[in-house]
Amino acid sequence: MDRMRIIGKGIVLFFVMVAVPTVTTTSQELPLTMEVSHYARSLQPGEVVRVTATFSRPVGTVRASAFGSVVSFQPTGDQRMWSGLVGIDLDVKIGEHLISIVGTSPNGITARTEHPLAVISKEFATRRLTVAPEYVTPPDEVIERIQREGARTTKLFNTQTPIAYWSGAFLRPVTGAATSAFGRRSVFNGQARSPHSGADFRASQGTPVKAPNSGIVVLANDLYFSGNCVIIDHGLGLYSFFAHLSRIGVAEGDRVASGDIIGDVGATGRVTGPHLHWTVRLNTARVDPLSLMAVLADGG
Repeated sequence: MDRMRIIGKGIVLFFVMVAVPTVTTTSQELPLTMEVSHYARSLQPGEVVRVTATFSRPVGTVRASAFGSVVSFQPTGDQRMWSGLVGIDLDVKIGEHLISIVGTSPNGITARTEHPLAVISKEFATRRLTVAPEYVTPPDEVIERIQREGARTTKLFNTQTPIAYWSGAFLRPVTGAATSAFGRRSVFNGQARSPHSGADFRASQGTPVKAPNSGIVVLANDLYFSGNCVIIDHGLGLYSFFAHLSRIGVAEGDRVASGDIIGDVGATGRVTGPHLHWTVRLNTARVDPLSLMAVLADGG
């Protein structure tokens, strides 16, 4: 790594820049060059990576993909600098992966590259919890409901809204400390279940929950396992999912701004007590909300 910087207590973020050869369509034009950098806490499963492409002159479009998904890049300033967010899913294969980037100028000149991300392994702890039996082995009469709810949330997370509703840093939705780390392997009543794909925050019953950034409410309902939930579409494939609420304070279709109250902390669904569960999905990748906050702490 070329440079290492420290942001906040105990958070190490890496910054890498690579010069990229030029590809041009005509010898009559000045070369279009590109430099690519990435910025992250680490390159491990569950992390968010901010990727920046800087061109020698303004470009009209940037197309990119990583880990089998389209990555939306947005311009800043005079359209020489473009940036996008990449999510490293919990189950990603360890090793080198490539971000493919193509920038095209208004008159059709292109520059392209494949920028490497070397993903390293991470060990996740195991949590063992005791919950009501019906949340480990659901009764037959709720199976269809569970399948229907799962299909709906999957469809939402697979939808990439083509514009960004969010801007700047992501706020902490409650002031309490994170109490259950992202990615921990879960054992309920002695039976292994899916990894913990969010972060839990300590908060008492009824504590107001704030939207971490702007977006559109695409789900505000009770789900079997997650209890009272709110899902916010922040745009460009980025979603926040808040679970176990005692009260839902928004409706589907509402537009929320950063800091707006969306509900109250509770203990609904499969829980052992009141707390806030916050899941983030980025182009379907399960990523740590604390990683998203760290990477965008400077406003993005």
